Amino acid sequence: MTTYRIIRCYLKDGNRPRTVKRGLTLEQAQSHCRSPETSSRTATSFVARRRTKTSGPWFDSYDEDR
Repeated sequence: MTTYRIIRCYLKDGNRPRTVKRGLTLEQAQSHCRSPETSSRTATSFVARRRTKTSGPWFDSYDEDR
């Protein structure tokens, strides 16, 4: 069975993408990425706003878990 991982990507130079979740089904990964809290452009939570302030623009995407 194929599993997926969530990758947090940063647009600022020097911030490498990092895996934030693993072992998800395709449906779970897609659901995660549809949430407004998974992009600096639409997130409103305190944690997300703080991340944006310290790391610049970011978004979550998914890929096959390897």
